[in-house]
Parts: sequence; structure tokens; C-alpha cells
Amino acid sequence: MNLETESELPQLYRHHVFACNTQRPPTHPHGSCGASGAQALWDRMGKAVEAQGLNDIGLTMAGCLGFCNSGPLMVVYPDGVWYRATTPEDVDEIVNSHLKRGKRVDRLVMVLKRS
Repeated sequence: MNLETESELPQLYRHHVFACNTQRPPTHPHGSCGASGAQALWDRMGKAVEAQGLNDIGLTMAGCLGFCNSGPLMVVYPDGVWYRATTPEDVDEIVNSHLKRGKRVDRLVMVLKRS
């Protein structure tokens, strides 16, 4: 397959969200998104996406995304935007702004670096 052929592939989703749901004990030195309350946030996101009929948005619960102490984390593709949502209102804003209207929520963006 060459690049010309690849660009002709249909896209299943306009945005695909990968949300970390790794659960470690609260005392684990690396922390975890699950221990930071991720499950309730991602449940809210799934319900909001469904309620608003955003059928072109994919939401996948993922294992560790590699930045455990920064969580709860999610990444939105194809944009490659990483977010840290900590409240239900943060989730609502990401859904309504980025996923629905394509406008990034700068106050929730995480700029992550590998150490």
C-alpha cells in the first residue's frame, strides 16, 4: 500500500478518543487514571456522545497511556490532543467544544514529554 492509496481510505470516525482507565492501588508510586476517578468521567463522556447523537466519534477505553501521574488522561485523534479532565464539567466542555465543534479546549490540554 502506498501513501496515495492510504489517503483514499475512508475514515470511520471524525474523532477517536482513547481514554486511560488503568486502575492501580491509590498508593502505587506511578499513580493511575483509574485511581484518579477516570471511570466516572469516561462514563459521562460516553453518555454525552450518545445523547448528542455524535455517531462519528469513537470512544475507546484504553490501558495505560504512559503518563500515569498526570491523569486522568485522554487523547483525541487524529488531532493528537491530550487532555486532563478532572471534573464532569471538563468532560462536557471537551465533548461540546472539541468533539462536537472541532474547537480545542486549551485550558485542559496537556503538553506531555517523555523523560
